[in-house]
Amino acid sequence: MAASVIVQAQPKYPQFNENDTLRGTLNKERSWWNALHYHITIEPDFLNKEIKGSNKIRFATVGKSMENKLQIDLQHPMKIDSVIYHGKAIAFNKRGEDAWLIDMGRTKKRSLDSLTIYYGGKPTIAKNPPWDGGWIFATDKKGRPWMTVACQGLGASVWYPCKDHQSDEPDQGAAITVITADSLKVVANGRLVSKVKLAGGKTITTWSVINPINNYNIVPYIGAYSNWKDSYPSNSGKQLDLSYWVIDYNIEKATPQFNKDTKRMLAAFEYWFGPYPFQEDGFKLVESPHLGMEHQSAIAYGNGFGNGYRGRDLSGTGWGKDWDYIIIHESGHEWFANNITTNDIADMWVHEGFTMYSEVLFIEYHYGKKAADAYCQGIRTKIRNDRPIIGFYGVNHEGSGDMYNKGAGMLHHIRTMINNDSLFREILLGLNKEFYHKTVDTKDIEDYFIRKTSLPLSPVFNQYLRATKIPIIEYTYNQGKLRYRFTNCDKDFTMPVRLDDKESTQIVCNTEWNQIELAEITAIESISENYYFTKKRVE
Repeated sequence: MAASVIVQAQPKYPQFNENDTLRGTLNKERSWWNALHYHITIEPDFLNKEIKGSNKIRFATVGKSMENKLQIDLQHPMKIDSVIYHGKAIAFNKRGEDAWLIDMGRTKKRSLDSLTIYYGGKPTIAKNPPWDGGWIFATDKKGRPWMTVACQGLGASVWYPCKDHQSDEPDQGAAITVITADSLKVVANGRLVSKVKLAGGKTITTWSVINPINNYNIVPYIGAYSNWKDSYPSNSGKQLDLSYWVIDYNIEKATPQFNKDTKRMLAAFEYWFGPYPFQEDGFKLVESPHLGMEHQSAIAYGNGFGNGYRGRDLSGTGWGKDWDYIIIHESGHEWFANNITTNDIADMWVHEGFTMYSEVLFIEYHYGKKAADAYCQGIRTKIRNDRPIIGFYGVNHEGSGDMYNKGAGMLHHIRTMINNDSLFREILLGLNKEFYHKTVDTKDIEDYFIRKTSLPLSPVFNQYLRATKIPIIEYTYNQGKLRYRFTNCDKDFTMPVRLDDKESTQIVCNTEWNQIELAEITAIESISENYYFTKKRVE
């Protein structure tokens, strides 16, 4: 998701209830089955702000539900009308506000199966998308309907029935079929499968994505779109299909902006992260009535075809003015969020921290290391340290909005500790290879860094991910002797710190006073600002 300039503060210790647990936990009604494919069919009613449709769910049984119940999520006020299983309607009932239990009867272990859920109603309307999400019933400048959805965090179950948990992506992809007026065009993830005119001035359009996909990334766009196509020579050795969709009157403004920054983005990110991870489904930018979202293979774009973040440089350094923030940031999510996805949204820093850092890497690739350093140090000034950037597990709870800037700052800090840019790039490439199309926990990422660097990074991850205080190096200097320690941190916090670019001039700093002989005090005063801590001389 695009970084927000203003994020509302949240209580440090929120109160959770049964609905949070039903949504955030893999309980016995969820853990016995694995989603393989969704085929969503919808018909939106623009005037009444309603949708109706169905979702055919193919799944594999991986265990046995003791009560033979299957949990499906569909958020109030949407309702399930019927469930068809093996040609027959079966019973279901609501549990809590947004969960539904379907009576499956007897199921065979390790078998393939499917059911179809028919549903409808008035979905939650987005008030301030993408941060306050839901279905979007908007109009373009000519007053024509313009519809889509933005539901990260809120969840895909705000508009279609599914297993709404990030750990279970449909392994074989998804299809979206939309019935709408033939004056409008439909765009969605993946590739266009069919478009058929119906009686009464309607059209039925189907798109399909064949790769695993996050539930919240499956999104239709409905509007008066125009389209052009291009291609890019991917690092995979294949031509990557590029497709651009904008409201018809914006095509002249969009063409130079999309053509320029999409290819610059791909050059930088394929260098740092590896080949675009959804080659079979192609890459699309789709104009949206909201700022942007990382919808896999169909990135939502609403930045006005200008540079910066709505014309601004979020870093305040000048290095964020020469490129389109939404194209770069949201596309970075194709590697971190869509290729590598966290099991629990408590670990969403993996999505947002790495993607915020992708902006730093984009700048470095095109403008150099000093520019990248300045940009990363600039975005650190927006960090509030209001609460940890890892949330609470099992209750559908994200951590602090600092996951963007602080996540990026921590990664630059660790990169500075590594002091080997070739190795750091190998780690980024390796993450996208080892966890290709997989879901992960924070521990998987931590362990990978520790394994590849052989550095004592656990205290660093704990301090920056699970706490709010930013360490301070306190030091004294007298007659060639330097005394130093860390304060404002966990008592177990420790890390090696280079006083310059040479490994030989390095101290290991912890919360106890340490002492070394040092010819000049300028050595500690000139410690790299790429470390994310502060320095303080004391008496």
